[in-house]
Amino acid sequence: MKKIDAHCHLLEVIAGFSSRGELRGVGGGKARWADGEVFTLIPPEFGDRAFTADSLAAAMEKNGIGKAVLLEGGLYGFQNEYSLDEAQKRPDMFVPAVTVDPYCKNAQSLLERFLTERKATIVKFEVSNGAGLMSYHTSFALDGPLVADLFAAVHSAGAALTLDIGAYGTESHQPQAVAAVAKRYPDMRIVVCHLLLPNTGPESEKTFREEIELLKLPNVWFDLAALPCFVAPEKYPYPTALKFIAEARKITGAKKLIWGSDIPYALALAGCNYGQSMRYIEESGLFTDAELEDVFCHNAEDAYALR
Repeated sequence: MKKIDAHCHLLEVIAGFSSRGELRGVGGGKARWADGEVFTLIPPEFGDRAFTADSLAAAMEKNGIGKAVLLEGGLYGFQNEYSLDEAQKRPDMFVPAVTVDPYCKNAQSLLERFLTERKATIVKFEVSNGAGLMSYHTSFALDGPLVADLFAAVHSAGAALTLDIGAYGTESHQPQAVAAVAKRYPDMRIVVCHLLLPNTGPESEKTFREEIELLKLPNVWFDLAALPCFVAPEKYPYPTALKFIAEARKITGAKKLIWGSDIPYALALAGCNYGQSMRYIEESGLFTDAELEDVFCHNAEDAYALR
């Protein structure tokens, strides 16, 4: 089965930033926030202070993955130029996304350069309160003026928009605003990361179903990246993650769900290997063989115009 990992990260150097200050590598795959917290960011088999394109390519080849979407995120620090350069070297393997900080005075011109000069076809904004824009900036509305011109530029360029809106119950979690943007630009493809990062418990599970219904729109997809490490502290095969995937499938159908690993950090946090990040879905029995081909390949091709 042809496979696309639709949620990967490269890091030439660890340069993250959040409400905990700057994040820097300290060796052995570990990183330290400015507040002193140390944690494993990169599984040791993938790198010491970086997760390079060569490391990702080797992991993909070992696990039968033909293509990867390289997303940006605040946890690692922006890697735009590195991802773009590495994708230029391996155009059949890597599809780069770019990002900008909307609070930057030159955000609009930077984004337009990426879209025109560097020919980026995906723009990702991680706005989460965890390690995204709202972890260190004043909270803002995703359908408001701060990002309106940036989203308009994405639409004008015919690019896809990827959004990590963080977990249910946080200020960044704005599914209503995402729905408003999707309706404003009905021909702009939008991917929402981490299946909306649901929480367990009767009330939040009810809200999860309502939010998936709200975003059941023709131009919206959901990636399944990192669910094993975020929704519940469980071991493989991650039954709680599968429960939410099953609920989403009932509402949206299999064609709106996209597999992604969130390599490297999600593998370290979940304590799984690259193969397990796929197999827990493949072996779950939730999908037919044809649907698995959609989840692992065709849906990403549609959302990110990769055909």
